[in-house]
Amino acid sequence: MQYPALFQPLELGSITLPNRIVMGSMHTGLEEERGGFRKLAAFYAARAKGEAGLLITGGIAPNRRGWLSPFGAKLSTEGEADRHRVITQAVHREGGRIALQILHAGRYGYHPLVVSASAIRSPISPFTPAALSERGIRNTIADFARTAALAREAGYDGVEVMGSEGYLINQFTVPRTNKRQDAWGGSAENRFRFPVEILKAIRQATGPDFLVIYRLSMLDLVPEGNTWEEIVMQARMVKDAGAQIINTGIGWHEARIPTIAHMVPRGAYAEVTARMKAEIDVPLIAVNRINTPEVAEAILAAGQADLVSMARPLLADPELPRKARLGQPELINTCIGCNQACLDRIFENKTATCLVNPAACREEEFTVRPATVRKRILVAGAGPAGMAFAATAAERGHEVHLYDKAGELGGQFRLARRIPGKEEYGETIRHFSALLARNGVHLHLGTAVDAESIGAGSWDAVVVSTGVRPRKPDIPGIDHPKVLYYDEVLRGERIPGATVALIGGGGIAVDTALYLTTPAHDTTAYQENWGIDAESRERGGLCPPRAQPPLRKVFILQRSRGKYGSKLGKTTGWIHRLQLRAMGVEAHSQVRYLRIDDEGLHAEVQGQYRLFPIDHLIVCAGGESENSLADTARALRIPCHLLGGALKAGELDAMRAIEEGTRLGLSI
Repeated sequence: MQYPALFQPLELGSITLPNRIVMGSMHTGLEEERGGFRKLAAFYAARAKGEAGLLITGGIAPNRRGWLSPFGAKLSTEGEADRHRVITQAVHREGGRIALQILHAGRYGYHPLVVSASAIRSPISPFTPAALSERGIRNTIADFARTAALAREAGYDGVEVMGSEGYLINQFTVPRTNKRQDAWGGSAENRFRFPVEILKAIRQATGPDFLVIYRLSMLDLVPEGNTWEEIVMQARMVKDAGAQIINTGIGWHEARIPTIAHMVPRGAYAEVTARMKAEIDVPLIAVNRINTPEVAEAILAAGQADLVSMARPLLADPELPRKARLGQPELINTCIGCNQACLDRIFENKTATCLVNPAACREEEFTVRPATVRKRILVAGAGPAGMAFAATAAERGHEVHLYDKAGELGGQFRLARRIPGKEEYGETIRHFSALLARNGVHLHLGTAVDAESIGAGSWDAVVVSTGVRPRKPDIPGIDHPKVLYYDEVLRGERIPGATVALIGGGGIAVDTALYLTTPAHDTTAYQENWGIDAESRERGGLCPPRAQPPLRKVFILQRSRGKYGSKLGKTTGWIHRLQLRAMGVEAHSQVRYLRIDDEGLHAEVQGQYRLFPIDHLIVCAGGESENSLADTARALRIPCHLLGGALKAGELDAMRAIEEGTRLGLSI
């Protein structure tokens, strides 16, 4: 397949981009890690080698008050600039272009030095910011300019000024956080003065042949945000102040509307950028959930944007642009928007990686080298762990035979892709299918492994990745016809009735509740369902969401205290709970199960008796490792390895499973 719009060069003054693919800014945690700049160099060099047109770094503060967290990444001294040269040199050796994002956290900073336009605390930080004085504003503007000059000295091709997502500049530009009565507040023109002065100072400090990008909040998605007329006004002002490209910003971090998670339809916010295209003559970047070259090509071909941002997609596959150019989209390791290994880890102060690409941010650890001794390996179980191992081991030259009793690849991902909003999980199965074929893995689907096949195969090693089986809780009546198990329901083998109770409050229960209550994923009505007014007729682009009737009445019951889904990621857990609340799901904790009979489920809820008159009860209470084949292999004295759920049951962990499979494939 060809992508003519995607691979059209773009001239930007003294810089020519070879294509329209931008790796948008993404903080990795390597910025603060000891030795992290060497790893960042390898990280960005891999994306430059993969032919991304332009790379933008994670956010770097212009001063200490702009830190995201104490001692966070900052560029304000010559010594700090020296550390960055290893990154820019590595990128340029691969023929790439890279810009440094300057980000002042403002009230989003997680430290006591925070400042903002006004002294209004953010809901996502415990620290109340100090309102910047006139002198403080002038000093901050100078700090932005100094950081840009240092970035140029360090070898960067340009800078991106972060003016969206609710960070400091955005806090100046909207009435929500700017209550000032001086020349920096009040009217829209006064509120926009701050980014305008920053851009003018940067242009003066760096000269005309240095790329300057401004990330503009085109849809705030918070009360008291800007109207569309004000957003257009700001765009024109920042262009006149020196911005050569305007990047689209969607939503503040405190917004209660999903913007990048897997339930957001592909390219859902491109129409916002398209509206701006009609208003201003400057290259624009479309953003959010653009995860395939087909989606990117469609946006560009329709004239909705001039470039596309693919941050997490290039985390998932650094070679995405090259594979697209060569007409190999089937080999692209597509980002599924799960956020589990990237954003969720960042919010836990851990280094980011990628669920479907464990080599991300750890490129030096995951080097594929040819095997010194070719082995004949049996792999039992074609779920994420088994597929990852088989593809990696075969790439190194081993003869790999992958078995699964099911007739198709995927394991638990076959169930995950049936959850409304998680259809993207099917892309990982598609990717592994292509990879297994390319690497010559022998597939034996619809074939169960037994003692005979292990004993008769002359195997040098056996890998057991057969996953888990649902745990059967010890409850009187557990064998009643009303009782079902989550896997048979998600496979469509059993159809629950109109009123259902789920035993378990973890991720499996949340997914099952979404499957049972939520209508099929309607990608055309996303904005109406979530309450988004993309035209921003009211401030912030919010409107009342459209109510959707649930498919069933569902109860989520758990033995433990606290809220259900407590172990879900910070970036997606709140979304799932919000969805289920809208679907009328009723959750109870501290539940003691008494018995199941024709009347339904008899239980004690926080010490009080209650009968749940349900049609069905679905067990979502975790699983037990399915690994009996390991005993057979060991009895035959064949080296045996356990992966994924077969090694460790509990909450299903695809990130761990894929990483374990990949690491074993690299070492066996």
